[in-house]
Amino acid sequence: MKLDFHTHGKLAKRLPFSTAYTDWLFGEAKKAGLDAICLTEHFNTWQFDELYGYLLHTCHREGDRLLLANGLTVFPGMETDIREGGHILSLGKAEEILELNRRLEPYKIPGRFLPFEKLMDLFDEYDVLVGAAHPFRMGGHIPELPLVQLKRLDFLDLNGKNIAENRKDTEEKTYALGQKIGKPVIAGSDTHQAVQYGCIYTKFEKESSTLSDLYRQMQDGAYHIVISPQASFQVQTAGILKRALKEIHALGGDYVSVLTGQEKETPFPVVKTVSPLQDIG
Repeated sequence: MKLDFHTHGKLAKRLPFSTAYTDWLFGEAKKAGLDAICLTEHFNTWQFDELYGYLLHTCHREGDRLLLANGLTVFPGMETDIREGGHILSLGKAEEILELNRRLEPYKIPGRFLPFEKLMDLFDEYDVLVGAAHPFRMGGHIPELPLVQLKRLDFLDLNGKNIAENRKDTEEKTYALGQKIGKPVIAGSDTHQAVQYGCIYTKFEKESSTLSDLYRQMQDGAYHIVISPQASFQVQTAGILKRALKEIHALGGDYVSVLTGQEKETPFPVVKTVSPLQDIG
């Protein structure tokens, strides 16, 4: 099973959710040879609920995963900012990810982000896997956290964007941290734009429909990481295209129809689910 652990379903946080763009992204993921992705959308992206509402409405459920019509597996997840600087990935059932996202509502703007320890306390209330996204990216401070806190993580993300910038340094530092805290290192492309799919992925020995089975394979080392020889080109090209598409939107154009050739879409109705909110403090 070829799995990308770190992907997004939107072009950018502050752009409207588009079913056409998301469908196009997932179609391109399958064309890139991936069997599965973890959808780790930013926790403070616009219309987070609508993105997952759309997937729950259109996908078949099997275990913890959502199955698309094209055969692609989607493991639901989220990427959350922490106060110290850095991003934390969480993977779980769609309903748990949605509930976590709602409980994080008061903490979605800079200056209000939860510190790592409190975020982990929240995640401990749910059956989720938690990992450090691109732990050595500039501006982040995850490696500087206390060792006792770092050991609460389940995995580390060897990130495609950082591999493209400096493969040797990124691999050395990420694997060293993984050994230090005794946690597996897996791979994610950090795709927002489809050109980036396949620049890096994790190939498991067998298919999984549950996160518990997937994590057993991670702990057993029943996988290996594949890095494309064109990773740098893919990441750079995706970045250029992302900036161009955002500029089209800023000028009042429809970047989705430019990219996909489709007419402007009708907004998808929000699927509301109710859960109690409580202050995390």
